[in-house]
Amino acid sequence: MSATFDNPFKPSAGHMPPYLAGRVFEKEGFKKLLGQRVITDNVILTGLRGVGKTVLLETLRPIGQQLGWIWTGDDFTESTGLSEDTIVERIITDLSLTLGPLFVQKQLALPLGFTSPEVTTTRPLEYSDLRKLYDQSPGLAADKIKAVLRRIGSLIRSTNVKGIVFAYDEAQNLADRASEKQYPLSLLLDVFQSIQKGPDGLPFMLVLTGLPTLFPKLNEARTYTERMFEVFTLDRLTEDESREAITQPVSDAQCPVKFSDMAVKQIIEMSGGYPYFIQFICKEVYDAWISKVGSGQAASVQKGDIIRKLDQRFFSARWDKASDRQREFMQIIAMIPSSDDEFTVQDIVQASKDLKKPFKTSSAGMMLKTLIDLGFVFRNRRGKYSFAVPLLGEFIVRQMGLSAKLPVPFGDAT
Repeated sequence: MSATFDNPFKPSAGHMPPYLAGRVFEKEGFKKLLGQRVITDNVILTGLRGVGKTVLLETLRPIGQQLGWIWTGDDFTESTGLSEDTIVERIITDLSLTLGPLFVQKQLALPLGFTSPEVTTTRPLEYSDLRKLYDQSPGLAADKIKAVLRRIGSLIRSTNVKGIVFAYDEAQNLADRASEKQYPLSLLLDVFQSIQKGPDGLPFMLVLTGLPTLFPKLNEARTYTERMFEVFTLDRLTEDESREAITQPVSDAQCPVKFSDMAVKQIIEMSGGYPYFIQFICKEVYDAWISKVGSGQAASVQKGDIIRKLDQRFFSARWDKASDRQREFMQIIAMIPSSDDEFTVQDIVQASKDLKKPFKTSSAGMMLKTLIDLGFVFRNRRGKYSFAVPLLGEFIVRQMGLSAKLPVPFGDAT
């Protein structure tokens, strides 16, 4: 067996994994939507943290480009979603960076000495061109940015470009703020809904990626959102897809140390099928194996060591933000049999009845609202609640000291 070899797993938020397992349905669905003659359906990619939303978004980019679409966009950070001006600035900046190399502006230039006739020169389309058009257009911010987009639409009609995909990650950070008279989310929806209308609608598609809180926010801002988006909800990988995500990178990298069948089953169970957890666990296993093989020891690792590191890296920082009463509330939820899926207010009330201070329906509802704001819980489309962090219930049970003793060996290498 070779003494040294590279770890094929490199987990990181939003970084492309060595092998993308599953997501065939979503990729095929996106291809179909790009075939629309008039854009009536835009795209939402949503799901819990760790399901691979950002990775899938990056996978869709070359698909769109191969089909003749220009791709632009960035992350919607919390600061981006604060005002209408910041949304406008984001769109104009992204367009100028993307379109600059593709289109040129003609301008008059006077040679040195100003004695020769005026000549026409060309230069790439710049941010200042789009910003000037925005500033000189009449109306409110929505009217101005529509004018910019229509100008871009007229430019691409003279090319072979099929259209432009405006793709924005972390879109759950967008929110209207009525108290401050700022409506960035409504502006974004209104602008795209307007420019896509009718047979002369612009071939501009909006793709938003975000946590499960995204779609309720969109619906709250504009009731027509349900008719404007095709929603792809990413869930955990199936058992077969999880197995591919575990074994394929090892095979592709021709690693001399491979997972045994027992180790693969344990990783699938520990990860719950969530892509990030699969990458994290596999990396930790291989780091330990590489270290031991390099020093002449048998390739082995303790399962408990990996779980403790996962708890510390992924869960602990979030858990530390909760108050004692909030933790007690989430501990109650974690003990509900269906907590990994969904639960109701009545489930929580029933589960808390033996506490010294049980939760009533009103207090449970208020606590859920607080936990939604903190990012621990979300209300799903069926009107029930779910943890917003994958496998959070299992972490809470471990914190309560109620989990079974962890097996000592992780699983053999082959």
